[in-house]
Amino acid sequence: MTSHPIFFTRRTIYLLGFLACAGLIAFALYLQHKLGEDPCALCIFQRVAVIALGVVFLLGALHNPGVRGNRIYASLGLITTLAGGGIAARHVWLQHLPQDQVPECGPGLSYLMETQPWLQVFQNVLQGSGECAEVGWTFLRLSIPEWTLLCFLLFAVMAMFQFRNRRG
Repeated sequence: MTSHPIFFTRRTIYLLGFLACAGLIAFALYLQHKLGEDPCALCIFQRVAVIALGVVFLLGALHNPGVRGNRIYASLGLITTLAGGGIAARHVWLQHLPQDQVPECGPGLSYLMETQPWLQVFQNVLQGSGECAEVGWTFLRLSIPEWTLLCFLLFAVMAMFQFRNRRG
């Protein structure tokens, strides 16, 4: 019987993923409420993806599934990560458009949700608007959506690792 570090157990990795997601949301709220970085609609969608991923990780940590259940959680995590990463990639793309190609600012997310069906709201948000192209807070010359995209890429690697992880 070979021993392995506790760090590589499925439960520990799911717990670390959950804590990372919670940290990302906490930092987003700090940026919003303490530094005045109000989120655009794409930022809000990215937050929803991070929260959904955090829920998948938390359920995986609490359940501590066997190999088959672990593959289900890892697959759900990967799907959520790819969706969030796609939204973040779209946001990064909008931020790197030349100024003359940036879409005009549209109505706010709350207005869209009150006046349109949710699928239409989702399509409108993914098209982006001028506010989504603005770059506010940066760290190491990367914007918030760029950092979020990087986090989603790391979460995707984590999910793929978990898919093959047999250490209970």
